[in-house]
Amino acid sequence: MRAKQIMTQDVATIRGSASVAEAVRLMRLKGLRALIVEPRHSADAYGIVTVADIAGKVIAYGKDSDSVRVYEIMSKPCITVDPDLDVEYVARLLSNNNLWCAPVIRGELMGVISITDIVSKGDFIAKPKLTFLRKELHKAISDARGISANYGSDSKRAVEAWDLVDELETEACFYGLPKPDKSARELFADKPELVPVG
Repeated sequence: MRAKQIMTQDVATIRGSASVAEAVRLMRLKGLRALIVEPRHSADAYGIVTVADIAGKVIAYGKDSDSVRVYEIMSKPCITVDPDLDVEYVARLLSNNNLWCAPVIRGELMGVISITDIVSKGDFIAKPKLTFLRKELHKAISDARGISANYGSDSKRAVEAWDLVDELETEACFYGLPKPDKSARELFADKPELVPVG
């Protein structure tokens, strides 16, 4: 599942020169926790202002929300998400950067993706990543063995095929597959008589 499939397309934007009071009114009106700050020109970056920015940088210090401008408290450039990025990587990106949401951008603003979108709209319950990776790994091992048999285990194609097996195996281990004593490449690359199991 990709970011573009679960992102929220109804995006509220605000100018950096707007007051924090205006930002709060817009957030309340739209029921949002973040606003995307529009770039000033084509070479400028997008920004983001969140309720946490307002609480931590304005309210916590007793500042006047009418006199503080959005550009004074926003994050810019903000972390953005490509619309074709897998949801698992979006979740990791947001989590690693302690973010609640990020704009989805390819050339222009397409939407916003949040932790709530990922949890409520994602398919991680019906389609766990480890199940998918096990199937992909099994297929990659079969393909690599076939390429090795046809082109030789030292051929460039065989090496690339086994590199893919190594990558999938590493990723599957990251998601909980027990780490084997020997890698799939060590077990099957030079032993065509062995057949990998599920």
